[in-house]
Amino acid sequence: MLLFLVLRPVYNHFNKNKNKIGMEDTPKRKFEQSVMFKGIAIAVLILILLIPGAMIQNLIEERQTRSHQTVRIINEKWSSEQTFCAPILIVPFSRMVRENAQTPRLETNMLFVTPKELKINVALTPEERYFGIYTAILYKSEIHFEGYFSELENLKIDNATLQWDRAQIVIGISDLRGVTQIPNFSIGSKTLETNAGDISLYADKSGKTLIVNLADVSYTDSLHFNCTMNLNGSSAINFIPIGRHTAVTVAGEWGDPSFTGIFSPERTIEKDRFSAEWNILSFNREIPDTWTANRHVDLMEHFFGVNLIETVDHYQQNMRTAKYALMFIALTFVVFFFAEIFTKKKIHVFQYVLVGIALILFYSLLLSFSEQIGFKWAYLVASAATISMITVYFHSLIKQIPATITLAGIMFILYTFMFIILQVQDFALLFGSIFLFVILGVIMFVSNKIKFFDEETEEVKMSNT
Repeated sequence: MLLFLVLRPVYNHFNKNKNKIGMEDTPKRKFEQSVMFKGIAIAVLILILLIPGAMIQNLIEERQTRSHQTVRIINEKWSSEQTFCAPILIVPFSRMVRENAQTPRLETNMLFVTPKELKINVALTPEERYFGIYTAILYKSEIHFEGYFSELENLKIDNATLQWDRAQIVIGISDLRGVTQIPNFSIGSKTLETNAGDISLYADKSGKTLIVNLADVSYTDSLHFNCTMNLNGSSAINFIPIGRHTAVTVAGEWGDPSFTGIFSPERTIEKDRFSAEWNILSFNREIPDTWTANRHVDLMEHFFGVNLIETVDHYQQNMRTAKYALMFIALTFVVFFFAEIFTKKKIHVFQYVLVGIALILFYSLLLSFSEQIGFKWAYLVASAATISMITVYFHSLIKQIPATITLAGIMFILYTFMFIILQVQDFALLFGSIFLFVILGVIMFVSNKIKFFDEETEEVKMSNT
């Protein structure tokens, strides 16, 4: 109905001009069957089919949102993504301050001290958890870190007294639910007890901490520490290079990790295992050696780590594919249009509608199958089914084998090219531009063989003028 309302003014205008140029003497030819009408109808139909194309994109976003919600539920029962920052020495101090010539008051504060040397070794054991068709990536890890604080005797605050008897070491962990055993924290040869604390080290997170009290520890200029702990998490594990020299090594049985943050590691990735090593110096990041609690230091600006989730999942690939729906529909309809002209076999507009629906259903098949068997196999199944159905239907309309083979070949090239575009993200724009340029050249060449105007009608127009 919409197509009829759009084309009706063009049809009425054609009928009015028909009598003026003497077309009543030419063989009757309905405007609905003319090349002009068919071209306009196909163009309008392509635009109309963009509506269900947009609905497919909304469906992909909805399924992606549901997937994220389901994975978040699984992670909450286990433990969320972890950010590890350890250790930091905290020394309380007090001093008298005078404001606006008033009576002096006693101010209490905390001095944060970073270690001079920090080495962290992590053994990561990932595993997959399933909830219906959705998958969450969880992991267990064994973290061992050691190092030392130095030049403690030189720590001074103007007009303040450092309270070393209340000093603590803080281990920052974004989700304490991942701590499965009490950490074995040692200062020298002495093992100390760890407790949960409420000091937040992350400006944009409510991360918790583990506290180690140093009241019973004797030390002078340096403080050596050693700790082993088990930590569970999901999706990713991140680190803060809190040491003046921080060396982090992460190894695990996972074949497709990605590395996040502002530092790149020396890495080795084999079939089912990876290893990554970071070496970060104090002048590589903007974290001060010491600072007080009233100074803002955003530690999360300097994080780095390992992400176990693919950066581009099948929902993102589905969305990228759906954005090319206009090209798929337009090129397929152009092939049908040219075949109709050269074979002189009429194809009704309703039959174009059926082909358009089949092209749209390709994206629905791709989405549903990719949730079950992965994107690559889903693309193969959905494209093979779509090409086969349209080719068989086209042959039932045209009944000419050369034209049918040509259509099948063009659709095969189109879907193969699209798959290649999805795999080479860095060159997608270049390859896509070249492909469309070549396609436009082919269409321009083929269109030269089409008679868009009736030569007899043109002669009548010329004689009347």
